[in-house]
Amino acid sequence: MNVRPSWVEQFPGNFQWSNALLVCKGMAPYGAVSLADLDRIVDRLAQSDVTPENWYREWSAVGRQSEELAKEADERGSARTAGSYYLRAGNYLYTGERFLKPGPEKEQASREAFRCYHEGIRRRFPQIEFVELPYGDKSLPALFMPAKGVDGNAPCVIIFNGMDNCKEMSILFVGLELSERGFHTLAVDGPGQGETMRLRGIHARHDYEVPAAAAIDWLSARSDVDDKRIAVLGYSFGGYYAARIAAHEPRIAAAIALTAGHWDLAAFQREVMEKARAEQKSVAQSNFQFQWVVGAPDSESALRIAEDFSVKTVAHEIRCPILVTHGGKDRVVPVANAQKLFDAIPETTDKTLRIFQEEEGGSAHAHVDDRPAGIAFAADWLAERFHPAARSGGPADA
Repeated sequence: MNVRPSWVEQFPGNFQWSNALLVCKGMAPYGAVSLADLDRIVDRLAQSDVTPENWYREWSAVGRQSEELAKEADERGSARTAGSYYLRAGNYLYTGERFLKPGPEKEQASREAFRCYHEGIRRRFPQIEFVELPYGDKSLPALFMPAKGVDGNAPCVIIFNGMDNCKEMSILFVGLELSERGFHTLAVDGPGQGETMRLRGIHARHDYEVPAAAAIDWLSARSDVDDKRIAVLGYSFGGYYAARIAAHEPRIAAAIALTAGHWDLAAFQREVMEKARAEQKSVAQSNFQFQWVVGAPDSESALRIAEDFSVKTVAHEIRCPILVTHGGKDRVVPVANAQKLFDAIPETTDKTLRIFQEEEGGSAHAHVDDRPAGIAFAADWLAERFHPAARSGGPADA
């Protein structure tokens, strides 16, 4: 009997393609993709062999079509329309790049994606600032979205992505919601993420309080930011980063792990590698992903590095208010990890656990099947602690 494709699993039996497609679908509520475009891509992929090259070919073709439509709109003087098409192009090109092995083709595909993303953001959301955060002798690229309708300073949420996402996605699906509720948002491509990894070659590190400190230092120098109300939000793999930062950066006033981190990442990565060797389609990651992100020379070295990326080593040190959310049907990070993290956080800490079930939406990994549901809950939780007026959609207290 044939298995019926669904919104969450468009390619039955091929979790790798289904999950990557779902991440892109999750940008639809923010006007950053066209479901009609995605339907055309799915039709073509369904007739293709499962290879990274075929995946990239179909996504990049539609991405370049969207870029051409953006240029035509620009020529007509329709900047906002052009911005929408550029955002689509950025998401399609970035999704297509996902399974390409590290090398010149992957770097060029990333460069094209970020160029389109940035053209789209500048036209659609001119209030967003493109910034650089000093980071040793380098810098981290970030996007700052100001709170809407706030006079004086306002609280700010720092966002760190997952392993496969980027700040250009985060600033839309998190930043827009938070801005309406009176929060500034600083979306950062930290080490091992997005533009920082792909175009600058800065690999991930387990002690993410270091890039967090760079973000806080930069925010604290702004007159429009209340540096006593700075929170951090990490989603997907960023759930570990949020927990780590909450444990080791005392200037953080609250933390949100929008997906719990892996309790034992080394054990999980070993399992993923074994599954990938047997059948690559059964796992969400490419077999090179973690090794590439951490800059390891081989898989065994990557597993040794992974030992430092587990929430079990930091959970007991968290003292600031923290929210842990997780999808009840998460196939990337087992839902049991959320309970383990929550239980390990001291009882004296203001802590909340929220598991999203299938019937309510948001039950997939990082809530990508219903991003607004997960983000709205997180925004409500944070508003209760930072400025209650924003919970009902009113302006924040200055």
